[in-house]
Amino acid sequence: MPQFSPGVSVGLRNVGSYQVSGHPFLTGSLLATSEEKKVSFPFVTREFTVISSGSSGNGPTLRIHFNSATDPGFVMAHRHYTTLTAAFESMTYHTKCKEVFITCDANGGGNNGFELIANLTNISTTNMYALTGSGLTD
Repeated sequence: MPQFSPGVSVGLRNVGSYQVSGHPFLTGSLLATSEEKKVSFPFVTREFTVISSGSSGNGPTLRIHFNSATDPGFVMAHRHYTTLTAAFESMTYHTKCKEVFITCDANGGGNNGFELIANLTNISTTNMYALTGSGLTD
């Protein structure tokens, strides 16, 4: 029977935690104009993909960011987001996080939806640090 070495455990800096990841997580939502949706993952991600479902024709732009647009950290003002502009356009993020925010751009008019699939590790979200700093909140 395999034995674990003392001090080795599941965690953010444990390579094995990412090598054996692959627990799926699926969600989606329809967003009204200017609405923000926070997606909280049950475990830290290895990667995730967001797909614009284009619920109102092509729908308005979706903005994907790692901090709320309502926080005083200038997420929108400093363009700390990526965008999906067409129906069924997608973007994959190869990053660890415990949550992501998706906003329906007010300039597009109408509603837009998204679908999200994540590849989860077995790392508890309580181990994940806050994503702040240059390129995220200031």
